[in-house]
Amino acid sequence: MFAGFQKDQCHVNGVNISYRKGGTGPGLLLLHGHPQTHVIWHKVAEQLAEHFTVVAADLRGYGDSSKPPADDQHANHSKRKMARDSIELMQALGLDTFSVLAHDRGARVAHRLALDHPKALQRMVLLDIAPTLSMYAQTNEAFARAYWHWFFLIRPAPLPEALIESTPELYLHSVMGSRSAGLKPFTDEAFAEYLRCLQLPGTARGICEDYRAAAGIDLEHDQADIDAGKHLNLPLLVMWGAEGTVGRCFDPLKEWQKVATDVRGKALPAGHYIAEEVPELLLGEVLSFLR
Repeated sequence: MFAGFQKDQCHVNGVNISYRKGGTGPGLLLLHGHPQTHVIWHKVAEQLAEHFTVVAADLRGYGDSSKPPADDQHANHSKRKMARDSIELMQALGLDTFSVLAHDRGARVAHRLALDHPKALQRMVLLDIAPTLSMYAQTNEAFARAYWHWFFLIRPAPLPEALIESTPELYLHSVMGSRSAGLKPFTDEAFAEYLRCLQLPGTARGICEDYRAAAGIDLEHDQADIDAGKHLNLPLLVMWGAEGTVGRCFDPLKEWQKVATDVRGKALPAGHYIAEEVPELLLGEVLSFLR
């Protein structure tokens, strides 16, 4: 995986962010979702590196990046903090302006990144999410049953952390294997890497704090932007899985049009894990949009 990429860490914003870097050309930051790592991009990263300087990073709390302590407001794992990690990482690598391709939790970080640091971002692709605030506001029974982990992970510590740490492989099977495609999209090598990282000390805490922040401080930040009339003003492409929960329970394009001025989007014939289910289709859409 990631032939021609170098793996390294960079100390930014008070934490060490683990990343792989490869290719030449304009900067492209890749951000992953839960409960995974930057390895979700292993089927598309080498092809993207033919056109871009690709940086695939592990979010704080995930993968081999730092696992900062929890705090009462969950601010250490807010999307604002994670966005600051991302901008400082790219600047440290000499990429002051760049585009972003992000999935799931990483796409929520990218949303905040574009709001807080608009001059740095050129274009953005978000995969299989609607804005966090709109998803919580419109939660119904179908969504709650499919995305049960949203409500499990925000329970007070230490219960969710203890249950994840007791059986990490079962947790991966329960979350990733319960989607429309089951475990078929994940290679043995990729799944082993997700499991290795989930077993690292502090990862369970990082995951839970990420979700606790999303249900609290992140919503406050998002609402403040809406109240101030702040919109995403960069070209935005949103895509979601035709067989996934987001497209069934929400109208992703409509929700993004409420908060962005230049947005287009479509469903792809996949479930949640688009980059591992339909990598060729994703590459076609991303390259066409970003170039």
